[in-house]
Amino acid sequence: MSSKRAATNNAIEIGGTKVKPGQHVTVELPLAAMYTHADVMLTVHVVNGRRPGPCIFVCAAIHGDELNGVEIIRRLLKSKQLDQLHGTLLAIPLVNVHGFLTQSRYLPDGRDLNRSFPGSERGSLASRVANTFLNDIVRHCTHGIDLHTGARHRTNLPQIRADLSDEHTLALAMEFGVPVVLDSKLRDGSLRQAAADSGIPLLLYEAGEALRFDELSIRAGTRGILNVMRALSMLPARKRAAKAARSVVADDSRWVRAPHSGVMRLMVRLGERVKKGQLLGYIADPMGLNETPVIAPDEAIVIGANNLPLVHEGEALLHLASFKRHTRRVADQLQGFHEHLSNEQEEPFFIGKEESLRD
Repeated sequence: MSSKRAATNNAIEIGGTKVKPGQHVTVELPLAAMYTHADVMLTVHVVNGRRPGPCIFVCAAIHGDELNGVEIIRRLLKSKQLDQLHGTLLAIPLVNVHGFLTQSRYLPDGRDLNRSFPGSERGSLASRVANTFLNDIVRHCTHGIDLHTGARHRTNLPQIRADLSDEHTLALAMEFGVPVVLDSKLRDGSLRQAAADSGIPLLLYEAGEALRFDELSIRAGTRGILNVMRALSMLPARKRAAKAARSVVADDSRWVRAPHSGVMRLMVRLGERVKKGQLLGYIADPMGLNETPVIAPDEAIVIGANNLPLVHEGEALLHLASFKRHTRRVADQLQGFHEHLSNEQEEPFFIGKEESLRD
């Protein structure tokens, strides 16, 4: 009997560097230098599996102050499961290198990189970075995952945002394994819009707060990426099925805004189920003489919160997602999701003393 020989993956070329099957190579793509003439490079970790499969990019810090994704990618690259990779992984821990250096959401030209796609070779700094990222990385891929956090002083419950009108994107969103999924329409100039225009399904993972590490969000993000890669047959299925969160698509979401300026005191937590008419918090004047209640407009789950007590009238306070008949179920799943991630035994992502000495 003759056995069929297993197919071999193809080499991939990124930034003029050819990466053969079975290789893990770090590629540096040049970006615009600092005004000090210090070089700025876009680091791309290329993990090319021995066997063929999809090519997925995972990126973080498109907004330079969003740090959770940087740690998620570090842990992803240390996962032993990548030894069995089918296809190719392109991991980019820092897309907005300039913003990361200054702890800023934006690039030095004041522009939002995630509103600058597809970019151009001759445009603004943001436009040039977007053009490099899209042409040298994204368009090599079949799928993508973009890692984000809330803005400064705002924290987000782990959630997936995607254009769910595409059936393949919807299926991957449900496989990621976080309880809350939002149907988020494409925005002009965003990476998601540029990827969609290139026929590439992309998931946006939102979790945590800018300039802060959140361990639960990091664990959920790392596990979610591996779940998606298994769903794409890039990694073998688990021998023992892990307990996964059952995702539910939100019917709607809205921000509750401050009715007055003042000092805010919230009475609810991220992930909590609130009922219509429930007291969410108070806004008082600094002297404490007057206070205005903030009331829930509907039954919902708190998926985002403003952590800064000082607010102006009209400022976003709480992001609420409604699930109609499923609100209680989502709340129960969120509690189980938090407990499971808190107790889960993770892979040894941290370099131990012996390993660091060997390196």
